[in-house]
Amino acid sequence: MMPLTLANAGDEMLVRKVNGTKEVKKHLEDMGFVDGAVVKVVSKVGKGNLVISVKGARFALGSQLAMKIMADKKEN
Repeated sequence: MMPLTLANAGDEMLVRKVNGTKEVKKHLEDMGFVDGAVVKVVSKVGKGNLVISVKGARFALGSQLAMKIMADKKEN
């Protein structure tokens, strides 16, 4: 398990845990970052900033939020 910021562009990741305050967790869960969700790293921008595809939607995540999402690389 690793923070989402360590994933590479093109990687499909399986969300395992979301860390942070109650409000941060709720915000990320509302976006689709829940345990068991498959997300794809569309691109990396700068130091840890990501464009993520989850459930058909794309989101830009700053490195601070991306660090709170713990995931494993999805095995095909």
